[in-house]
Amino acid sequence: MLISSKINNGLHGCVNIPGDKSISHRSIIIPSISKGISEISNLLMSDDVLHTINAMKAMGVKINTFEDKIIIHGNGLNSLKKPLKDIYLGNSGTGARLLTGLLSAQNFKSALIGDESLSSRPIKRITTPIELMGGKFEYNNGTLPLHIFGKELKPISYKIPIPSSQVKSGIILAALNTKGQTTINETSITRDHTEIMLKSFGANIKIKKESDMNSIFINGKQELTSKNIYVPCDLSSSSFFIVAAMINKNSNLKLQNININPTRDGILHALKLMGGNITISNQRLINDEIIGDIEVQSSHLKGCELNEDMSKLMIDEYPILSVAASFAKTPSLFKGLKELKVKESDRLELIRFNLNQCGITCEVLNDNLFIDPRKKNKIKNNKIKTSFDHRIAMAFAIMGSKLDHDLQISNSNCINTSFPNFIKSFNKIGGNLIE
Repeated sequence: MLISSKINNGLHGCVNIPGDKSISHRSIIIPSISKGISEISNLLMSDDVLHTINAMKAMGVKINTFEDKIIIHGNGLNSLKKPLKDIYLGNSGTGARLLTGLLSAQNFKSALIGDESLSSRPIKRITTPIELMGGKFEYNNGTLPLHIFGKELKPISYKIPIPSSQVKSGIILAALNTKGQTTINETSITRDHTEIMLKSFGANIKIKKESDMNSIFINGKQELTSKNIYVPCDLSSSSFFIVAAMINKNSNLKLQNININPTRDGILHALKLMGGNITISNQRLINDEIIGDIEVQSSHLKGCELNEDMSKLMIDEYPILSVAASFAKTPSLFKGLKELKVKESDRLELIRFNLNQCGITCEVLNDNLFIDPRKKNKIKNNKIKTSFDHRIAMAFAIMGSKLDHDLQISNSNCINTSFPNFIKSFNKIGGNLIE
């Protein structure tokens, strides 16, 4: 249980944001199938990423962990060994989908298992395209546990029906070990961290961008060459502090080395549209990812309307964006949030339920979220339901910093999934969180 209490003197200082979660997963997997030694700095050492590290170790990859870096000894595309037991991934949907692609093209059988939440999430969106490549799976009604019968796959041309960087990346990892060229077509923007990193490791991968289509071409059976990686700081984790500074008076925060990749920076555009006082400076490239420093101050927010296209750039940030909308001057309408129903929880319903508990008028209309902050109701119940979802837990920890009533956030240990030092970091800049 986490208790979140109101703060009165604002938030001040420089926040240490952990490494990007999406890039951290890839920073374990890709060096593990490359030839040579890679040094990884600023890796996110959260529960999700630790599960990926343990998965690669279970398949014979030598990984040395130090206080400020890890060293990965890669031996090539076909160097992985059959794990002695099922691979446990906890709550990591990224790990499950990426490893499904990677393991489907290996020459051994394996199985992926997860916790209750991960075992309820759909896995067929990644197994379906790989089955077209010749992949063979057994699963439990479309969810984990997933049994993977690794074999040589054939290249395909595939159009992704639902925008998903995880699905795209899983197909790419399968295609790396496939003879010939695989083509992936997507009509919506998704995160491109896998493509960026693979290019830097020497993969034969090309991207063609047109007005209505993004095409990725992968030629397989080409060995990757090791490279050192600095993992930029996570924008999704930054968003909780950005919103906290905006909604609390007399606040001024600085966040450095933040990943502002344009395929996932929708939260910055949305908050600026709402009148957020954000400044981005010192933009540069590190490992071909765009990095910047962010300064944010207290802001007078107004509501906004976001269409379905915006959700493709920021699906993980809607819980904390909804908190920002709760303290705006006018209503907000966020459209096309179907994907929120199949994340770590049904986030759409949890946002609605918990905002109503906090006295905020909030409705779900089909897949649209409507928030009207103009009429504050009495708080119904100070107990926040998280369903073990880390982003719900952190969003409502920020919510509590602005309310006159303490919030009790259940199952708050789920925060370790992505931000183990969240409570310490928030309290260091003036927050009031008590475990």
